[in-house]
Amino acid sequence: MSRAPSFAGVILAAGESSRMGTDKALLPWPPQAAHLTSKETFLSAAIRSLALSTDFILIVAGKNEAVLAPIVYANGASLVINPDPSRGQFSSLQVGLHEVLNRGRDAAIITLVDRPPVSTATVLLLRDAYESASQNVWSVVPEFSGKHGHPYLLGRELIELFLQAPPTSSARDLEHRYQSRIQYVTVADPFVAPNINTPEDYAALIAKSS
Repeated sequence: MSRAPSFAGVILAAGESSRMGTDKALLPWPPQAAHLTSKETFLSAAIRSLALSTDFILIVAGKNEAVLAPIVYANGASLVINPDPSRGQFSSLQVGLHEVLNRGRDAAIITLVDRPPVSTATVLLLRDAYESASQNVWSVVPEFSGKHGHPYLLGRELIELFLQAPPTSSARDLEHRYQSRIQYVTVADPFVAPNINTPEDYAALIAKSS
């Protein structure tokens, strides 16, 4: 039996980007925007990639709130703040998921800002897989070349379990714990897998994508 959940988008962007040396949310993207003539960024591209599949999009920020706010609002998204990002990425995820439930939604499409966004078609594929899955499936995770990645979808059952977990938990550990409830979907989009953590990572990404 299919279901018709209402989706929120959650983009985690509260990290300090210490290895990059600049906020990864602000890195120019796509490659043709890597010149100073464009204002497109990882963050604005991530918002656009989720826009067609969600009712609204939340960006979880930290100390970088003031820097991210102009991009967030210009692209029709909302900001929520992790008051203590030093607790780790999972604490930011909990802040975002709490707001998802507060706004009356029962599913979330979650991604990280430190990566090139996947295509809109990939997000819609994952959403369609979740909507047509059985009630025993609580999450849909993309897979490319044997690697799991982002964005992934959480239904209300796992959202509530994530919120009950300690802030020091990790999404990966919980994914493994509830693996029988997760559907892995093979996609043709290589951008579900990489993390961009250093200037060298970003330079290599631009070289491959240009």
